[in-house]
Amino acid sequence: MTDDARRTVEAVWRIEGARVVATVARMVGDVGLAEDLAQDALADALAQWPESGVPRNAGAWLTAVAKRRAVDGWRRRERLDERYRAIGRDLEVAAEDEWEPIEDDVLKLVFAACHPVLAREAQVALTLRVVGGLTSEEIARMFLVSVPTMQQRIVRAKKTLTAARVPFAVPEPSEWAERLAGVFAVVYLVFTEGYAATSGDRWIRADLAAEALRLGRMVAALAPREPEAHGLVALMELQASRFAARTGPGGSPVLLADQDRARWDRGQITRGLAALARADALGRGRGPYALQAAIAACHAKAGSVAETDWEQITTLYAALEQITRNPVVTLNRAVAVSMAAGPEAALRVVDEEVDAERLRGGYLLPSVRGELLARLGRRAEAREELLRAAELTRNERQREVLLDKAAAL
Repeated sequence: MTDDARRTVEAVWRIEGARVVATVARMVGDVGLAEDLAQDALADALAQWPESGVPRNAGAWLTAVAKRRAVDGWRRRERLDERYRAIGRDLEVAAEDEWEPIEDDVLKLVFAACHPVLAREAQVALTLRVVGGLTSEEIARMFLVSVPTMQQRIVRAKKTLTAARVPFAVPEPSEWAERLAGVFAVVYLVFTEGYAATSGDRWIRADLAAEALRLGRMVAALAPREPEAHGLVALMELQASRFAARTGPGGSPVLLADQDRARWDRGQITRGLAALARADALGRGRGPYALQAAIAACHAKAGSVAETDWEQITTLYAALEQITRNPVVTLNRAVAVSMAAGPEAALRVVDEEVDAERLRGGYLLPSVRGELLARLGRRAEAREELLRAAELTRNERQREVLLDKAAAL
């Protein structure tokens, strides 16, 4: 297969994959089986489309193939009951143009994957796989674990859902409390992958971010009394408002300090601030998503980097750090400290407070250290750190930025 053909198939899967899995899951009632069937259909696409061409409605093609594989499986198991006959009749009259996925099917898929029978990390990993369409390698980097460990975790999660006969449905309101935290986590991680892709040749995956924002809005509508639902929507709205300014000609990354703030989407900022106000109005304090939204709001309200309230951002990161105990949050606090109190104070935070072991193998820690060392005039050390960060990142655009910074030193 040519590289162009493979890229075309991968692009179709990124756009349609979650809906294909969700539609098939509604039919077979098993999330793990649905993903396996969809992957089989994708394999057929990889084999056939280079010769036959990409169908006009590629999502319908993948869904029809996956459904037919399900029917074939039932036939082999001699389960020719009324359910099979009804589906068979439907497939006979279905045409490619009839791809009309039910809007909440993907949300049902998220809730099914976030069933409390799974541990939180398994919920997040499985949803990123079947909804976000991320590879095991991409998810492993997010969790800071090995690829085989992540693959085993995802396989076990699918088997557990099948064994527990988890229904493919949005749960009753009485069941939301035990699932919402997982749903929030996976929706935001899908958005994060769209905001700054962990690998590939694109800095932003806007389609992935847009799907996460759509799901977040639906969850907030389902649970209007949950502050973090609105906090999550606020965070995604505010971060997405910068998309137009985050890339330059040819898709090269534009960092926050260099962005043209006139290109930020003011309508989206207004919606984000309103969502944060709704979260605060519930009077139950700010959780991790609302705190991150408040940080994003500080940036959105500032006319420039110099006018940004870095002291407030440092305080908000400190509060977020207490809740999450996440080394990436500590690293972000160090960046804020560098703007509020200077690079020397920030480097002390990085070297003394960041859990370096948990960030081992990632590019973030050497990237931040390189920036701080450069600002302190320690050019040789800074260059070494930036080159190390460039080696560790899997995103080509990010690598270009880091190499350019190292070359400038």
